[in-house]
Amino acid sequence: MTDGCPDELDYLPRLPKDKSPGIGCIGSGFIMADCHLVAYRQAGFRPVAIASKNPDHAAAVAQRHSIPKSYADYRQLLEDRDVSVVDIAVPPDLQLGVVREVAHHADHIRGILAQKPLGMNLAEAREIVRLCRDAGVRLVVNQNMRYDQSVRAAKSLLVQNLLCDPVFATIDMRAIPHWMPWQERLGWVTLRIMSIHHLDTFRYWFGDPERIFASVRPDPRTKFSHQDGICLYILEYASGLRVSSWDDVWTGPAKEGAASDIGIHWRIEGTAGLARGTIGWPKYPEPTPSTLDYSTMRHPGQWFQPRWKEVWFPDAFVGPMAELLCALEDGTPANLDGEDNLKTMALVEACYQSVREHRAINPAEL
Repeated sequence: MTDGCPDELDYLPRLPKDKSPGIGCIGSGFIMADCHLVAYRQAGFRPVAIASKNPDHAAAVAQRHSIPKSYADYRQLLEDRDVSVVDIAVPPDLQLGVVREVAHHADHIRGILAQKPLGMNLAEAREIVRLCRDAGVRLVVNQNMRYDQSVRAAKSLLVQNLLCDPVFATIDMRAIPHWMPWQERLGWVTLRIMSIHHLDTFRYWFGDPERIFASVRPDPRTKFSHQDGICLYILEYASGLRVSSWDDVWTGPAKEGAASDIGIHWRIEGTAGLARGTIGWPKYPEPTPSTLDYSTMRHPGQWFQPRWKEVWFPDAFVGPMAELLCALEDGTPANLDGEDNLKTMALVEACYQSVREHRAINPAEL
């Protein structure tokens, strides 16, 4: 094998020239405090205000990240004329209500970065997209796995046709997420929280499938009632490409005393090359960069192993906000805009329908 990479791989986000727009942050939990704000500081973006349901916690996060203003209520933040972009990090069942409030302030708020999933279901996601479109507010969805360094580098291989026609691709996740308390009241876990990353990544790599078939079972470790614990699904493409993911949040009794075997691996097989990689997230907070190995007929008999120092959590969180700021700066279409994300939400809904009806679903049915 060789570390030398003869091909130019585009794995970093495009940054705006103007990093001065004031960002108002709604929510002060882990994703905001330990991912968004850390990444924004590294990129030179400008958070100017924060609010959350716990004002003391919002104030503490503001102090930690040198944010000049914290508010006891996010509606106060929306009145702040220094805020021109809103970063929303609240549970899915609250997101539609927050977006509706933001839309009333479109005179000075020009853009929204919303969390995935974009609402509780496809219908709510459509309403969020409509509200933003009618108000003239740019909407980008924080599907940040597209900016994981190995995922983005794999896309670069595909764009450069180094693998030629994709034949078969997989994501194999054996990892134990930390479920949030709000998931118990919503009654679902993996499909809308973890699988949505993989479904969106498959769309990013290959476009939209014709059909999807899903099978699920509860996770033995998760005590509250749910259906979508361990999730398997297959995507069928018109080209003949077949794509599959195994989203195993059990991984065996790794927390109950057995030895652990935890990780996320992906693989793309093409007619002229092979790429394989790992996702470093399961070892967080230990900074573990994702990896990529690839071989192509352009360089017969060789493996190449490009490596980088950046990691998914938190470095990839620069990408979605950068897309929003670039879209506002020069009108560049955002890859992660709300309209595009409706197709990812439709794939998630198709998984639930497939489970209910025990058949493959064409997302266009939705």
